[in-house]
Amino acid sequence: MSTKIPTTVITGFLGAGKTTLVRHLLAHAKGKRIALIINEFGDIGVDKDVLAGCGDETCREDDMIELANGCICCTVADDFIPTMKALIAREERPDHIVIETSGLALPQPLIRAFNWPEIKAEVTIDGVVTVADAAALAEGRFAANEDAVDAQRRLDAMLDHETPLGELFEDQMVAADMIVLNKTDLVTEADLQAVETQLRTQMRKGTSIIRAANGEVDAAALLGLGIGTEDDLMGRESHHELEHAGEPHEHDDFDSFSVTLPAGPARDTLLATITETIAAYDVLRLKGFAAIPGAKARLAIQAVGPRVNAYFDRPWREGEVRETRLVVIGESPLDRAGIEARLKTLAEAA
Repeated sequence: MSTKIPTTVITGFLGAGKTTLVRHLLAHAKGKRIALIINEFGDIGVDKDVLAGCGDETCREDDMIELANGCICCTVADDFIPTMKALIAREERPDHIVIETSGLALPQPLIRAFNWPEIKAEVTIDGVVTVADAAALAEGRFAANEDAVDAQRRLDAMLDHETPLGELFEDQMVAADMIVLNKTDLVTEADLQAVETQLRTQMRKGTSIIRAANGEVDAAALLGLGIGTEDDLMGRESHHELEHAGEPHEHDDFDSFSVTLPAGPARDTLLATITETIAAYDVLRLKGFAAIPGAKARLAIQAVGPRVNAYFDRPWREGEVRETRLVVIGESPLDRAGIEARLKTLAEAA
């Protein structure tokens, strides 16, 4: 085991805070050289751009590898295995590998891939960390409890659908060796205790819960678990595996596409339109970067349901095209034409 490269798999539902957690981890890795594999579900690599430049000493840009050809659990043979083999073959091997999966990913196929002979001899899963959104769970969203979901439907249009989201959430919980309950600063202590009680009904015995705000978790708590998850598969089966004897799943229940716009309207106008678009078209997740007239920095946008957050993350680089790039994710079928038309009309009117 000591000769194998430990790997941490970080999973979690859309907008739970995986990228924020990884960013904090890289900045506080205490000298460990970390290779980062990012599984971006969408046409443009937003997450890699967010992470680039943080933790330079421990995760250089050439240590960041993006798999943008769809969910990592569906492209194990084509993308993941060759990527891992290339990392293993490097003369200067990383001390630790971190894999940030797409919010739509089922962890189980990825865990099993570590038993491929050419991977198993060199790499081991240090642990699977699932990030959960405490604020969303406290509101009854993205949970498997149908009674809680029904109680929230009149308050949140996102909950009007009979969807596979609850099962997906359960699958990510049951695969975890550790659950990071994020955004706890947005929830009362009583609600937090209720959320943790609910999570324990969906977790395997022995799984720990760590509370966090803004993805701030001590690197020592995430790295060095030494679990060897690939050899501990019992009880981690997904709903699909249990129902279909291990047949691979597909993402037909989700749509994802990108929209590119010229430098747009003022910040408040853009965010208001994004909020209206999310509500009108039942968008689950929207993220990207915007070019705001007169601003020297690009505006990073992260939206989960009705909550839209935005901040200027870095200055525009010399020669960089100043345009707005957004990834939209939602349940199939999304009205792509309608969403694009609304956003493009806004840009043209600016």
